Amino acid sequence: MDLHLAATTWLVPPLVLLAGAVAGLIAHKVLHAVGKRAASSTPFAIDNLLMTHFRLPARLVLILLGMLVARQLAPLPQGIRVDVDHAFTICWIGALAWVVIAAVDLGESLLLSRFDLDKRDNLRARQIVTKLKVFKRIAVVIIIILALAGALMTFQSVRAVGASLLASAGVAGIMLGFSAQKTIATIFAGVQIALTQPIRIDDVVVVEGEWGRIEEITFTYVVVAIWDQRRLILPITYFIDHPFQNWTRTRADILGTVFLYTDYAVDIDGLRAELTRIVQEEAENLWDGRLAILQVTDARERDLELRALVSASDGSKAWDLRCLVRERLIEYLRREQPEALPRVRIEEGPLEMKEETDSMKSESSQQSDATTAPAETKKAGPE
Repeated sequence: MDLHLAATTWLVPPLVLLAGAVAGLIAHKVLHAVGKRAASSTPFAIDNLLMTHFRLPARLVLILLGMLVARQLAPLPQGIRVDVDHAFTICWIGALAWVVIAAVDLGESLLLSRFDLDKRDNLRARQIVTKLKVFKRIAVVIIIILALAGALMTFQSVRAVGASLLASAGVAGIMLGFSAQKTIATIFAGVQIALTQPIRIDDVVVVEGEWGRIEEITFTYVVVAIWDQRRLILPITYFIDHPFQNWTRTRADILGTVFLYTDYAVDIDGLRAELTRIVQEEAENLWDGRLAILQVTDARERDLELRALVSASDGSKAWDLRCLVRERLIEYLRREQPEALPRVRIEEGPLEMKEETDSMKSESSQQSDATTAPAETKKAGPE
């Protein structure tokens, strides 16, 4: 009888807790199905975002609620009651932190949905998106640290250690500062990037000799998408400590240059007219209509340096426009002005003198032949 009572005392509470967890899981599935159907029948995007961000945290909360109800229905044995309650407390702290992080993610998604990075003039959108992403990551880190601190403070031994650390906070702070210099510098760099914004999401930059776009700004590093689909990963402190080019710092539109080297015989007005025709007829999707000029930027010994300056709405279109203009102008020169292609002329003095000497020798030999021929004829006549 005592053995049966002991078995009942120790087996029934875990089974009841398990049943509570299953009940919470079933309740989550039912609520998720109802919410999904409601979200599909309403045009509001917030419903879908709620289902996306809160699905997993809500599952954990409902499971814990089911186990809490079961805990009240089936009192635990005295030997494990304290440990189980302690585990429940830690789980609730983790669930609360997860819900808060999901709320932060939801707020970020709602704010990001108001900005379009694909439109032509997206400077304001890039500014807001960069701040949101950086501060969101900082908020998530702070929430996780607070949740871990709250979970650790539920242990009596950790409380004692925490009290002793508070008593020697100055020494601990100095030791922490020396041991975590890079980490602290990274944190401040992230905050500085978010506030001053030397770079933003979707900025066109030239870093380490590579042309690309800022694809992601995290709490510790920045991802640059290179034009050939490579990814350049740089620490976030790099953009504070090193110089780099930002082509879209104030606005997205940009000027592109094309250099040509031609002979002095080039028809500059004809080449200028061809540039206008190219941007108006062949580059209507790349040229933004602001600028298309051709200038002689240098006159050297053997050739002229011509610069075609064209404008585009962003860096990618500017690159394609430059390539197109370069190809079409070279094709025009080969077709219409082949004499304007770079050439090397040989008009050296010694060569001309040699030609004159050869001609003079030829003339003198002809004259000598003319003077000797009659004498020979006269001599031959009497014979």
